[in-house]
Amino acid sequence: MALNLPSRLSLERLISIVENLRHRRIEVDVSESLNGGSVCGLWLSTDSTEIILHAPTPSALHRQQFILHELGHMVLRHDELVVSSNYAETLFPNLSGEKVSRILGRSDFLDHIEAAAETLADLFAAAIRDSSLEPRSFERIFG
Repeated sequence: MALNLPSRLSLERLISIVENLRHRRIEVDVSESLNGGSVCGLWLSTDSTEIILHAPTPSALHRQQFILHELGHMVLRHDELVVSSNYAETLFPNLSGEKVSRILGRSDFLDHIEAAAETLADLFAAAIRDSSLEPRSFERIFG
């Protein structure tokens, strides 16, 4: 699957691209209940909306990476995998593992799944960073 990313990419533009890919609006919000240690971000999917919650951070780059990681899960369609009830119960001990598994709709969060999402997040971050390296005025002057 090709995303056909534009040469000038921002986080906002990438969110729009993923919204079109997923056919759902994406909402991003901070969640004080995420500790930023073991769980820095969370993605919830409804019939009409993708919701990304991330840990509070004063760093714009950390915030961006949390969001890019969850976008990576979306692009890689990790919601089509199944979460084990045992793991889900460790994330949210006050809810049944079965309920959390249905909400999250992901795998066991095996290392390779998380690594894939983080690798894609790193690639997205590099594309955003590379988009801002050359000033736009340079392009206006030299084409």
